[in-house]
Amino acid sequence: MLKRFLHYYKPHKTIFALDMLASLLVALIAVLYPMITRTMLNDLIPNENYKMIVIAALGLLALYFVRMLLNFFIQYGGHLMGVKMQSEMRRDLFNHLEKLPFSFYDKHETGKIMSRLTSDLFEVVELAHHGPENVLISGISIIVSFVYLATINIWLTLIIFACVPFLIVVSVLTRGKMRDAFQASRKSTAEINAAVESSISGIRVTKAFTNAEREAEKFEVGNAKFREASRGAYRAMGIFHSTSTFITDVFNVVILIAGGFFVYKDIITFGDYSVFIVSVNLFLSPVNTLIRFMEQFQNGIAGFERFVEVMDMKPECDAPGAVDVPRLKGEIEFRGVTYAYDGTKDVLKNVDLKIESGKTFALVGPSGGGKTTICHLIPHFYDVEEGQIFIDGKEIHDITLESLRRNIGIVQQDIYLFNASIRENIRYGKLDATEEEVIAAAKRANIHDYVMTLPEGYDTVIGERGVRLSGGQKQRLCIARVFLKNPPILILDEATSALDNTTEILIQEALDELCVGRTTLVVAHRLSTIKNADEIAVIADGRITEKGTHDELLANGKTYASLYNGQFRDEQ
Repeated sequence: MLKRFLHYYKPHKTIFALDMLASLLVALIAVLYPMITRTMLNDLIPNENYKMIVIAALGLLALYFVRMLLNFFIQYGGHLMGVKMQSEMRRDLFNHLEKLPFSFYDKHETGKIMSRLTSDLFEVVELAHHGPENVLISGISIIVSFVYLATINIWLTLIIFACVPFLIVVSVLTRGKMRDAFQASRKSTAEINAAVESSISGIRVTKAFTNAEREAEKFEVGNAKFREASRGAYRAMGIFHSTSTFITDVFNVVILIAGGFFVYKDIITFGDYSVFIVSVNLFLSPVNTLIRFMEQFQNGIAGFERFVEVMDMKPECDAPGAVDVPRLKGEIEFRGVTYAYDGTKDVLKNVDLKIESGKTFALVGPSGGGKTTICHLIPHFYDVEEGQIFIDGKEIHDITLESLRRNIGIVQQDIYLFNASIRENIRYGKLDATEEEVIAAAKRANIHDYVMTLPEGYDTVIGERGVRLSGGQKQRLCIARVFLKNPPILILDEATSALDNTTEILIQEALDELCVGRTTLVVAHRLSTIKNADEIAVIADGRITEKGTHDELLANGKTYASLYNGQFRDEQ
């Protein structure tokens, strides 16, 4: 883990080296004050050498000015380095999240993922910036101050140094508890973020059902966990700080008693004793800094472990030997495909089906039968457990993910639109599309006329998830996006089931045009929309139970006929 952490320092070796050099100089300058104080007390003041006193004071002032500049560089340059490291970690994490499979997002809430991108990485970078500085400055200061104090009186110095093991023992005993406590605190923060994200995303549902109190109760559950986790973290931190501070306070008592005894026995002069009292802070201050650093270290390590936890998750990747394919013809075949989410109950059981190139194949059946799962397996969003899927005779594992998905367009019931302009949302289907191509796609999707009624036209920002558009408008925008992509394979997963009849007719016209010349897989609830499909399959409990044309399935008088006749009676 340390090697991975140090990796992020490599691009900033120069500024890091300068930061460490500045820290070293700051530590060395700090030693000069007690040294000059000792010279004044033992030499310059008794000998009334006022000229040297003034010169020493001016020299010390100049060094303090230099230290001010060095501290500015440490604060500015060091923090800037930390921000750059944070942005690099965030970029790596975001890029890795983009590569993770659907199964990851099935199990992880958006709010928890967001906390790893924000608060966790902030703590990591605080450690990355301040950690080396604190360790270097404190380490140098402890060594230099020990040597200097030893020149004043070795026995007093050894007495102080003998107390250090007590601090080490305290650190070791409390470090583990602090680490566990801060890990729990991080997790509870992530749970709060997830709860907030969920509640805000669903605010319209909350208001519609007047369930604000219920959401507040749910939030308070996470909030209570956070309070409890924070209580544990701060309890561990309080024990750590109070015991370590007590030991450093004992240092001063030891110095007072031992130093007074040494002065009484003429082992040390009063001047040296006075300097020792002043100089001992050179030793105690960095020791306390290292103690405080332990808290920062635990915070940062907890955050980095959560960062690494995600980075170590296996991303989607092409199989060895997978090739990039050009535009496919679109022949799809399932051979004995079995699939189960999380390896539990099978959603698909030994499914065989074949869709000829350019044909329309419809899937119908009860909810949970496996229709959407088939739609997700074709673009290789999930890996089949048994069996194989072929496109144009090539097993999909032998095709790179990017080129496979480049050949597939998907229109779903629950579509996603970005909080951007209409133009940007359509152009998402082809990022280098010209304005003419965007408008042509919008016209084919029957959305252009509506866009032109808007004051800002294609520059209109549609809000988060397209909240400023109606359901039909959002669907047509999604269809325009697929028109622009122009894939040879089209998947329509309940694309019109949530629309009213009038809107459905408009969108069905756009979909009919979209399907021309493409291999189309349609999942439909309203069976009247798939009467003209080249082949229809009924899937129930993960198996294909019927297959044929609309007329053939009606003539069979089985499940499809029962579903169709039931819907027909309802419509009548």
